[in-house]
Amino acid sequence: MKCRKCDQKAVINMRQHKLALCAVHFPQWMVEQTQRFIEKYRMFTPKERVLVAVSGGKDSLSLWDILWQLGYTADGVYIALGIDGGFGYSRKSQELCEKFAAQRGLKLIVVDAAQQLGATIPELAAITQRGKNKPCSVCGLTKRHILDQVAREGQYDVLATGHNLDDEVAVLFGNTLNWNVGYLSRQSPVLPARHAGLVRKVKPLCRFYEREMAAYALVRGIEYIYEECPHAEGSTTIYYKTLLNQLETDRPGAKLSFYLAFLQAKEKGFLAQPQTEDDEEGIGAAGEHLHTCPSCGGPTTLEGLCAFCRMVEKVK
Repeated sequence: MKCRKCDQKAVINMRQHKLALCAVHFPQWMVEQTQRFIEKYRMFTPKERVLVAVSGGKDSLSLWDILWQLGYTADGVYIALGIDGGFGYSRKSQELCEKFAAQRGLKLIVVDAAQQLGATIPELAAITQRGKNKPCSVCGLTKRHILDQVAREGQYDVLATGHNLDDEVAVLFGNTLNWNVGYLSRQSPVLPARHAGLVRKVKPLCRFYEREMAAYALVRGIEYIYEECPHAEGSTTIYYKTLLNQLETDRPGAKLSFYLAFLQAKEKGFLAQPQTEDDEEGIGAAGEHLHTCPSCGGPTTLEGLCAFCRMVEKVK
């Protein structure tokens, strides 16, 4: 198959777009589309400082690479979680992030979670007994807190994450299946800052398929960690992705159509915001008053310590 824009061999055929592109035109298309999404959803401007949450995976490093090419002021932040999995998962991920930043002359902020908390994520999960014998709940809470903290203290205007279309649709599918209206009402390419302890959060890759991100990283020569987090095995999200992949095989473009229809429904006001909701993530529903944690200064739906600081107190 040949590239739509030239006679060179295509490296990817995007059936949902009926578009095949070569190794030269495909990455150009990805960069152009990302800029289009940034402008369409009003994520940020060239004058604003962007903090990119990087994990060593293909999506976050590709996002950083794209923003670098577009000329945005974008620094990276990596959180060392102390996850080993028998092959040094966190160590390997950090090394890849550091190599990526060094090759492009970019600034990478590294936060050692174990040093800050006094325990690794697996240790913290065992101590607090959160998450049904898996550290995912503790990990998510810790990452959100540290990312907000780094963005706030570094005076960044926006925090960008590498969530792709497959990630977003899997979450959307799960929340629709369980009719989690609170989460459905909040899911968006842009999450406004609703508290002094938060910055605006954006997902510039939310309309790109995972296979497109993998192809981009390959064509651009981006080294990333191929292994999934050792604790991700058996997760509900991966199961949902498997189901949605089958749907996509039978109906090319189904994931994108599902996601875009959801965003259109939100724009038309079909998803009302709940007025009250007890939210351990500390972000609450849109109409809910957020308090300030007396310990870290972050937001919390309840008076007193936030969920993260309550967890840390148990370790002490």
